[in-house]
Amino acid sequence: MDDIVVPSFFICPISLEIMKDPVTVSTGITYDRDSIEKWLFSGKNTTCPVTKQAIADCDLTPNHTLRRLIQAWCMLNASHGIERIPTPKPPISKAQIIKLLNDAKSPQQQIKCLKTLQSIASENATNKRCMESSGAVEFLVSIVSSASAAEGSLHYEFDSVRPTDEALSILYNLQLSEASLKNLMGKNGDFIVSLTRVMQRGSYESRAYAVLLLKSMVEVADPKQLINLRPELLIELIQVLRDQISKQASKASLQVLASICPWGRNKVKVAEAGVVPVLIDLLLDSSLERRACEMVLTVLDAVCGCAEGRSDLLQHAAGLAIVSKKILRVSQVASERAVRILLSISKFCATTKVLQEMLQLGVVAKLCLVLQVDFGFKTKERAREVLKLHARVWQNSPCIPSNLLSSYPA
Repeated sequence: MDDIVVPSFFICPISLEIMKDPVTVSTGITYDRDSIEKWLFSGKNTTCPVTKQAIADCDLTPNHTLRRLIQAWCMLNASHGIERIPTPKPPISKAQIIKLLNDAKSPQQQIKCLKTLQSIASENATNKRCMESSGAVEFLVSIVSSASAAEGSLHYEFDSVRPTDEALSILYNLQLSEASLKNLMGKNGDFIVSLTRVMQRGSYESRAYAVLLLKSMVEVADPKQLINLRPELLIELIQVLRDQISKQASKASLQVLASICPWGRNKVKVAEAGVVPVLIDLLLDSSLERRACEMVLTVLDAVCGCAEGRSDLLQHAAGLAIVSKKILRVSQVASERAVRILLSISKFCATTKVLQEMLQLGVVAKLCLVLQVDFGFKTKERAREVLKLHARVWQNSPCIPSNLLSSYPA
């Protein structure tokens, strides 16, 4: 095979491999379907990789002539180790999707339809976009909404197929466009109510897909839509963290909480829903991954922006200690968030008891250490601000090692 010269026009400009399913985009350049779909849909790019021109639409036109040439060439060179390229299965059509949805009248037909949609979506990104433009999203949303609205209907202990699980799985894996996600977010909050019900009563799988889908929706939402979220949703997001359904679901829940906390009274609502003890317990888990630790501290930092959050942190026996412990041990991002939390406590909760506890737990010594090491300017400034705020109480304390006391700001 090393001696065979492959014609250059058989090679995909993206993968640099022989094309198995050549398709042409609106700029006239031909790519292998799998490669250009990943570029356009997974990578969310809007330009042609070769010409850099904008791609007006994402219609991919099969280049049958080139495919037949490639197949013929492969057969001619089979003796040299060139593998035969099978004829690709054509993408699904809009008419086929619409018929499939229209035929799904009874519960049994709907389950069969869901299985078919799952199979169609798994084949390629073109099928996903076709499903999205043919009404499949509305069909899937109706399955989730009607199932969640019927009290107790989300428990399918003896069923092999759970419609809500299937519908949410497909919705999430469709990798919906921004327009579709905004549409879901804008249904007067009705779909968020449905997702909340799923998170309250659904299976672990349904709950995981619900929070993953919610994360995608929140990422494109208008801040005004995030102001009046119901307390029930916040409680369920925190319950996902408490139950540790999956690492992916926990990260998604943390990302949603971090996104909504800055808006309106959300940080107060999140604190009142009981997030602080759950976050501290997560930080106490030694197996917590770096990125997850950063996200936990990000949410905790946001919630400590209100009195309720700070109070809950101080009430937890391990609160101050575990936040301090993460400084200089996880990452620069984690250290920055942890120092911000300590600054909030120092500014607004500086009782004699709290200041003494910070001394005894080594928090003050850790802040002095931050000033000695090569670290981010802003984080050092915040650490210096904390130490200056309470210099009269801390500066001459025997609790601070002499090698660190020298860096105490004047």
